[in-house]
Amino acid sequence: MIKIVIAVLLAGAIYMQVFSRQDASSLWQALLQHFTFPNLMWLVMVVFLAPFNLAFESLKWRKLIRSFTRIGFWKTYKAVLSGVTIAIFTPNRVGEYGGRVLFIEPEHNWKAVIATLVGSLAQLLVILSAGLLGLVYFSNNFLRFDWEVLPLVMSLGVVLVGLMVFCFFNIDLLIPVVKRLPYVHFFKRYFKHLLVLKSYSSKELWTALGYAFLRFCTYSLQYYLLLKFYGIPVSLITGMAGITTIFFVQASIPLPPVMGLLARGEIALHIWGFFSEDQVGILAATFTLFVINIAIPALLGLVFIVQINILKSLGYKNGNEG
Repeated sequence: MIKIVIAVLLAGAIYMQVFSRQDASSLWQALLQHFTFPNLMWLVMVVFLAPFNLAFESLKWRKLIRSFTRIGFWKTYKAVLSGVTIAIFTPNRVGEYGGRVLFIEPEHNWKAVIATLVGSLAQLLVILSAGLLGLVYFSNNFLRFDWEVLPLVMSLGVVLVGLMVFCFFNIDLLIPVVKRLPYVHFFKRYFKHLLVLKSYSSKELWTALGYAFLRFCTYSLQYYLLLKFYGIPVSLITGMAGITTIFFVQASIPLPPVMGLLARGEIALHIWGFFSEDQVGILAATFTLFVINIAIPALLGLVFIVQINILKSLGYKNGNEG
């Protein structure tokens, strides 16, 4: 029954954003229009990079869970794909945590959730750091911000990123903070899982940041290649600055990937509108990236979810999923 619900929610989410959009016909037409050689090579490169995007995320998560469990790369990869499956229809990607723990021993489920949170913080730190630089470059050259406003924005951004860096490399300080929260005594039995935060060395956290950076570079490059595929005339440096700005703004919106696609589309229209009036092509680039990096991996993840007993994975040894 649980698997049927997941499949239905996934199908609904993908149908809503891939097939039932008002502009779906125009977007598919734009794809077919540009589906010619040698232009097709840009799209081939995007598809080729897709597995690497997920591989870097898998390596990052595998590194963070090594202190309490050791699983092979392929199992980690399946866990990440399953996380994408559930994240696609849940707010702020919270389903990603539930999808991944299905491939971890039940006694380590909460530790795996915490490890995923640490990995998400690493990814967010990279997005905000790169996005801040991209925003400054793009604003200075195209948006023409007031010179009195830009330093203020930059200063606030640097302070925020600096605070996040401190928190990331002193992540174990979260334990005493959590213990002081109101009503936290109701969750006292879960405190022991927070001790995993003490096991992370600076080297491991730097490695996680490195994988997060490689993943960010991968999907940013994918986005740029799609802009080339759809004929949006923008240079590499300016294009990457615009892309990091889009991800920077989107990262502040707590929405599931499906709704985030809508937000990213609106932001993209504003950013790439400086270079092209082809709104369909601009939206198609965002749409295609969603299909390649989110929709298709989510469908693959469903295949792996179907193959496991969900209740047993969550600790119900005699669980019957119906």
